[in-house]
Amino acid sequence: MKTYEEAIGVIEEIGLLPLAPLIPDFPSLNTITSPEYWHSESEFAPWIWRTRFSTDGVAAYGKFIKKKSVLVSSQLLPYIKKVLGYTESIEERYFNGNVSKEAFEINKIIGQEEGIDTRALRIKAGLKERDKKKIFDNALLELQGSIDIVISGIQVKKNAEGEKNGWSSTAFETYDSWAVRNTIDVINKDKEDARKYLLSFFSNICSDESIKKLEKIFV
Repeated sequence: MKTYEEAIGVIEEIGLLPLAPLIPDFPSLNTITSPEYWHSESEFAPWIWRTRFSTDGVAAYGKFIKKKSVLVSSQLLPYIKKVLGYTESIEERYFNGNVSKEAFEINKIIGQEEGIDTRALRIKAGLKERDKKKIFDNALLELQGSIDIVISGIQVKKNAEGEKNGWSSTAFETYDSWAVRNTIDVINKDKEDARKYLLSFFSNICSDESIKKLEKIFV
């Protein structure tokens, strides 16, 4: 597979596409593309595609499963959100002691400034110091694991003249904002029904070994 359009077809067909191998006998973006293109500046670079899928509304992107980066098609996303997410709001979970203070505060900041980049987010969260980076990273993993937030794109760092200057930075958006903006369906199913739907969907395209792994993921 070589083009972005071909990759869209794969995501829409199989619903879930990890960036690197995660599920036995299941495709990942780096196994279905050519290694030589990954970090090139060309239109064939999957490293660039990964955020473009999210920007275009093709698939949600984030470390949703086992702290690993995955793409989830817009069609399957509501079902995976039902299974991996929570019915309670983040406020309810925080006051019940089920969300860390840092994750709660970071989620609030993202909600106030959708699409905020990592650099600005660390500063506003009061976690800019080097010794607080792990706290910050763990909070982001916590929020992505429950699909409260998604990676919405990349912010390019520019100098005063508007020229690219330094590394680009990941941008984050709340799930609710991204879902509304990309007209993601709201499904009327409980967690168990959503889980059954997902396993039924994947049973048509996966090996038995893959299904066993997915059953453990979608608990």
